[in-house]
Amino acid sequence: MAPLTSSTRELFSEAVRAVLETWPVLQIAVDNGFGGAYSQQKAEWMVDALQQYFIDNDELQQDEVEEFISDLMNNEFDTVVEDGSLPQVAQKVCEMFQQCQQDRLTEVREQIKQLIQKKSPDSTESECPTLPAIAVQSHAP
Repeated sequence: MAPLTSSTRELFSEAVRAVLETWPVLQIAVDNGFGGAYSQQKAEWMVDALQQYFIDNDELQQDEVEEFISDLMNNEFDTVVEDGSLPQVAQKVCEMFQQCQQDRLTEVREQIKQLIQKKSPDSTESECPTLPAIAVQSHAP
């Protein structure tokens, strides 16, 4: 597939941000300071790191993306994700990257919009069936 244009890369970055910001595991890690004083900055850096991982590597498989996110969570937040949500997060990011590559940008924008709506304070947990209940294990001392 052709490399992403700068505007499509920007959209993919927004997509990654929307997925990660609606992932309860990461939000709990940030809210509870599992990454130390700079937890929020680390979460923001994760968006760039994950987006760059896709740009730098051709034809990533979902399990590779899962492992990369798992390593980031372990290394940056001392957190092992054991709730089964990693495959869903990786699948969503892979799917949105493929859509960006295929120039299906309207679909990506719609998914971003849906994710942002799920994140809004008015939504309830029952409206978010794609993200399961979580069990986070921190290795912080």
